[in-house]
Amino acid sequence: MRNTHPSTCADRRRARLAAAASAALLSLAVGALPAGATAPPPASVSTATSAASTTFNLDRKALRASLEAFHQAGMYGAYSSVRDGSERWRGAAGVADIDTGRPMRPDYEHRIGSITKTFTSVAVLQQVTKGRIDLDAPIGDYLPELVPGERGRKVTVRMLLNHTSGIADYILPAFPKLVKNPEQALDEGQFRKLAPEELVRLGLAAEPPAPRGKHSYANTNYIIAGLLLKKVTDQDPESYITKNVIRKAGLRHTYFPRSARIPGPHAKMYESFYGTIEPARDYSVYDMSWAGTAGAMVSTTNDLNDFYRQLLGGKLLGAAELREMKTTVPPYEPDAGQEVAMRYGLGLYTLKMPSGGWYWGHDGGVFGAGTWAMSTEDGRRQAVIGYNLMKYERFGDDGEPLPNPIGDALFGYMDGALSGAPAERAPGASQLPGAQQLPQRLLAPEQLRR
Repeated sequence: MRNTHPSTCADRRRARLAAAASAALLSLAVGALPAGATAPPPASVSTATSAASTTFNLDRKALRASLEAFHQAGMYGAYSSVRDGSERWRGAAGVADIDTGRPMRPDYEHRIGSITKTFTSVAVLQQVTKGRIDLDAPIGDYLPELVPGERGRKVTVRMLLNHTSGIADYILPAFPKLVKNPEQALDEGQFRKLAPEELVRLGLAAEPPAPRGKHSYANTNYIIAGLLLKKVTDQDPESYITKNVIRKAGLRHTYFPRSARIPGPHAKMYESFYGTIEPARDYSVYDMSWAGTAGAMVSTTNDLNDFYRQLLGGKLLGAAELREMKTTVPPYEPDAGQEVAMRYGLGLYTLKMPSGGWYWGHDGGVFGAGTWAMSTEDGRRQAVIGYNLMKYERFGDDGEPLPNPIGDALFGYMDGALSGAPAERAPGASQLPGAQQLPQRLLAPEQLRR
């Protein structure tokens, strides 16, 4: 495979934007809705509004057609599970291997990226219940040598979990060649071991993209949260989460991988990095120590539906801790005339879909693999999708996103699966005037654009 070296100013600008987007790896939120959209709940309170829990009959034919439309829009392969109460549907479309044509299967295991953060947050909140962690205590009270000085005194545990710590992401420092040569950067990191303490050091040394108290998504926060768990439980954080969250939820195909390989049946995972890696490369074999408690887990769409239904139904946390988890902050500043359409809690967010419903969940993206899990607030209606081509978006010479049929089809599928009216594309997900195209929200901070 050839290495891709951007050679023009426009190519370099696209590479910088691509690296900025990669720095957060939270890639599925609509950044804004048009003027006149329903206003979200007020800042820093628990969001009680949600899509109604009306019972729908699952339209299996429409779900299959909508998932196939996602594949036909350009996605290599996808698989999904949808639920309404006790009624369930699973489906797959496209291919798991573009060379052999091996078809996708709905039961494949999959790297879930930042959905790991919900599991880590649940584990921390369990320790809040036991009185070992105070959400509003400074992290320096627990880890003074890891987070020293003013940050240790002023950054609270809550700030880590809702990404208002003012601590930068470690992704770009850990993969410094991402800007100029993404393919080489990913190849060189494929079997590299990175200790969580080193990831934290890189994040703390990087320039913060936002001041403390303002939301700025950073994987560093959840690596620190994992080390906090280690401190208060005297256990490896991955082992603690496995025993007290994964097993408590009865999940049979969810785990932290022990090697660079996924042991169960899975698809290949192709990374395009916004067109800078062509053809897209398979990175399904990858050492995930770079993600740890922020994004290393493997799961299935069925397991994720089980997990979020139990979480939102109050079976994994007490009522007080679940309220804390659902206490949210706005993750971005909307454009003039726009309304915030997403709010971030403690490892859990609420998002307004194009058809108008608010849903709870999280998404995740790693090199080559994307996952999105959303539910009604009571956990009755649910949809999870996994797919195997990442950073398929393209940018113009001005750095602005180009029309994105894959993203529209993804929103069309998820919005319809959750609302009960599957569609080939989301109405207005990226075409409405002023609406942000996914994942443009990650490209908003000006210091990331430089």
